[in-house]
Amino acid sequence: MADDSFDEVDDFADDDFAQEEQDSQLYEHYRFEVDKGQGQMRVDKYLAMHIVSVSRNRIQQAADADCILVNDKPVKSNYKIKPLDTISVVMNRPPRELEIIPENIPLDIVYEDEDVMVINKPPGLVVHPGFGNYQGTMVNAIAYKLKDTPEYDAKDPRLGIVHRIDKDTSGLIAVAKNAYAKAHLSQQFFNKTTKRQYVALVWGSITEDEGRIEGNIGRSLKDRMLMTVFPDGEYGKSAVTHYKVLERLGYVTLVQCRLETGRTHQIRVHMKYIGHTLFNDGRYGGNEILKGTNFTKYRQFVQNCFNICPRQALHAQTLGFIQPRTGEELMFEAPLPDDMTQLLDKWRTYIANRDI
Repeated sequence: MADDSFDEVDDFADDDFAQEEQDSQLYEHYRFEVDKGQGQMRVDKYLAMHIVSVSRNRIQQAADADCILVNDKPVKSNYKIKPLDTISVVMNRPPRELEIIPENIPLDIVYEDEDVMVINKPPGLVVHPGFGNYQGTMVNAIAYKLKDTPEYDAKDPRLGIVHRIDKDTSGLIAVAKNAYAKAHLSQQFFNKTTKRQYVALVWGSITEDEGRIEGNIGRSLKDRMLMTVFPDGEYGKSAVTHYKVLERLGYVTLVQCRLETGRTHQIRVHMKYIGHTLFNDGRYGGNEILKGTNFTKYRQFVQNCFNICPRQALHAQTLGFIQPRTGEELMFEAPLPDDMTQLLDKWRTYIANRDI
């Protein structure tokens, strides 16, 4: 079963750019017409802003393999685009046709205007369709909600969800309803001018009341499904997370995390790196009892906590950005979902009656 756990999805497989035969057929996957008013910008940066599901590193690999074309000619990743340029991304396999079927799935919409929509995503809801999850995703739900909106086409990469949160993370996510909004919001995320804060329950008692975690994040060299910190910076991308203790609950701590960058699994990986893995984060070992006693009653108590919140205890609580058309600063906050509220109440009760 697929896991929508990656903020960046490698739509480009490792062999998409292989050129074993010079005359092998190439297929166009993306095509963009640069606006008249577009200023000079590197083509890899432009594509990273407009193809949300692909990392800039993968785009640079595509350019190295002559798979980024401008006006039908291959260019390198540092090519500066000009107004009215036609940019194509080609690969040695045909595009995967994925029909987006509108589905009447309830959405908790906290804000909507003509350009953007902000949704409070419940835990367990996959964001994008993909292998094993072609239906029942947030994109299917959005397609239904906006089915009567003339400008919206769920299959158009210039529209839709601007950023990602993990399948089992709850909280706020922004949706662009037209190409103008998508370009402006993507640029805000790329330039790190958005405001994002998360709330997480982590294992252990954090000594400092607040702190800063810095360390490159990239895929583990031992397990591609895991991300890891490369402190010496030899791999991965730079990442910075700021945290603040909100509540100390014995063997666990409730923290607020503010993202300075937006890397895959950033909070989950950075907190593990400093020795405070997210509670019940199965991918990174938080579904084991990492702190506490060996008493049977305590082990049963923790198992009950796992059952109450059967996912990593992480919630995207705050999201802020500039409205693309009006320039107004918008800020939204989503209350903790029921599973995390019940989990915290259970730990508070434990602390008040610590006899296990």
